[in-house]
Amino acid sequence: MSYDYLFKYIIIGDTGVGKTCLLLQFTDKRFQPVHDLTIGAGFGDRMVTVDGRSIKLQIWDTAGQETFRSITRSFYRGAAGALLVYDISRRETFNHVASWLEDVRHYASTHNMSIILIGNKCVLVRKRAISKEEGEEFAKQHGLLFLETSARTSQNVEEAFIKTAANILEKIENGVFDVSNESPGIKVGYSHPHGEAGGRYGTISQGGGCCG
Repeated sequence: MSYDYLFKYIIIGDTGVGKTCLLLQFTDKRFQPVHDLTIGAGFGDRMVTVDGRSIKLQIWDTAGQETFRSITRSFYRGAAGALLVYDISRRETFNHVASWLEDVRHYASTHNMSIILIGNKCVLVRKRAISKEEGEEFAKQHGLLFLETSARTSQNVEEAFIKTAANILEKIENGVFDVSNESPGIKVGYSHPHGEAGGRYGTISQGGGCCG
């Protein structure tokens, strides 16, 4: 399937924050409340249309366990975009965001990576431990995009992936990324006349976990 650009994404954050659920909701439009924990990384892709451009997103869903941290760091290299996810009902997952951000900025191939901070499980209103304002403030301080999402209801899931792609596309058009030299995580393709298409998802996994 042809496209104007291919963008490589990674999804990072603590285990159980809903990374795999966000990917499944985006690529397959389904919610899987209980699934195996990701070992190393899972993968999904999908075609989207942004500002009239057909873009193929290749998305790597990385494991959140500390045990696999050294493995998942290898996926940071060559990524143009990152979704940094925390669970709005678990304070510790937000406290760890700074560490994840430091990691990705240290190991990424480019300092111009587009990163969106995502507060997932926003439907858990009564269990909320991090306010939207606190998430927005952290994102503002560190030059990140920001959205709150729900993989369960699909709220803002589409927007999170599209917003990141739009930011990368803007950087290409402003000359931040030199696509003639195959900037990290970006590949020039051939235009696709039909816009959006569905995606697919696959992963190697073990154990058990859940997210929403």
